[in-house]
Amino acid sequence: MLVVISLISGCSKNELGPAPVPDNYEEEISEWKEHRIDVLKGPTNWLRLDGIYWLEEGENSFGSGNDQDLQLPEGTIPEHAGVVILEDGIITMKTAAGVKITHEGEPVTEMVLFDGENRPRVEHEDLEWFIDTRGDQHGIRLYNKDNPKADAFEGFPAYPLDEKWHLKARFIPHTDSTTITVDNVIGEQVERFSPGKVEFAIDGEIFSLIAFEASSGLFIIFADETNRTETYHAGRYMIIPFPDENGKTIIDFNKAYNPPCAFNVHTTCQLPPPQNRIDAAITAGEKHPIDWEGI
Repeated sequence: MLVVISLISGCSKNELGPAPVPDNYEEEISEWKEHRIDVLKGPTNWLRLDGIYWLEEGENSFGSGNDQDLQLPEGTIPEHAGVVILEDGIITMKTAAGVKITHEGEPVTEMVLFDGENRPRVEHEDLEWFIDTRGDQHGIRLYNKDNPKADAFEGFPAYPLDEKWHLKARFIPHTDSTTITVDNVIGEQVERFSPGKVEFAIDGEIFSLIAFEASSGLFIIFADETNRTETYHAGRYMIIPFPDENGKTIIDFNKAYNPPCAFNVHTTCQLPPPQNRIDAAITAGEKHPIDWEGI
């Protein structure tokens, strides 16, 4: 949990605004972009997510044949590869004779894919899958590692690097345990804990954004005026550093990135809460993906 930080009230605008960039700033941003590309191209990351195949209660046949309950991509697996059984919340897979499906490198003929808690992964050649759950629905979350388009990915369009979007920010903790209602792209709502908000200034005007916790920093979901034209219409994401003992941090919009629903229709990414809709154009970070279908 984030340690609550005491801040002196009455901070002035002069404490905010553009922050000095490190000497290797261009290299830092370039490395950040390369890391993002590498992660997205990973064997089981967003660019290779091929689909989610929802299960019905009872037996669900699977394979590439058009007569299967769960029709996986043609040519990636035999026409009939087995059955997946959903029974009282427990999901078991039984493979068809002669079909090699493995778990941690070892062939399996029958295996529990979901016991109410654990979700082991299994593979068949270039396919890898595990059980995904959304509400009371369960499905096979399928990745296809054979994806030339993902192999060729070199990053999304982005605004030119601009140091003015590397901004001083201050963290203001909530005075009590605060949860924020966050919607996702399919209309579901979830309550997320928020440790506080961050304040920053653009051209002398102070703005604030609700922050959530992530393992590597504060997670920001925001929308701005560029969503109408150049950036993804549902908003963008950022990770910013945890604040120091004085509540100071950096918010760098050059690292604003697209949520997965901007480029993959099989995702359920979260949307900016109303408090995080900025009445300004943030002309920094990633733009709307080209040649990638999103929601």
